[in-house]
Amino acid sequence: MAYDPNNVFAKILRGEVPAHKVFEDDATLAFMDIMPQTRGHTLVIPKAEAENIFDLSPEMLTATILTTRKVAAAVRAAFEPEGMMIGQLNGAMAGQTVFHLHFHIIPRYEPGGFRFHGKPAEDPDLLADHAAAIRAHLDS
Repeated sequence: MAYDPNNVFAKILRGEVPAHKVFEDDATLAFMDIMPQTRGHTLVIPKAEAENIFDLSPEMLTATILTTRKVAAAVRAAFEPEGMMIGQLNGAMAGQTVFHLHFHIIPRYEPGGFRFHGKPAEDPDLLADHAAAIRAHLDS
């Protein structure tokens, strides 16, 4: 899929759609999620056209993750959650609904929901095979 310059985050960057801005610099923008999962749910986006993490330059990705860490620390100080999720989805199958790269900062206040772990432990031999398959595609 090609980047759609009319997605809502691109419109926020151009000032065509309002947003409750939290932080902005030359490379990134952080703002409140209008459909928050929890109190303090904040989004961080790059100011570059990137549908997902694979479309962003290493320099812009670095800037975006550093802003994510900075804003997450401020969210933690402001809301004092018991934990915090930092999430980033790539593609519709992963749950991405706005196709402009973004990181979710989601404070967690109580147990339940949002579980990445929940299955029994996998067979170690299968995990070894999976690890080998991934290593085969990494640059040395």
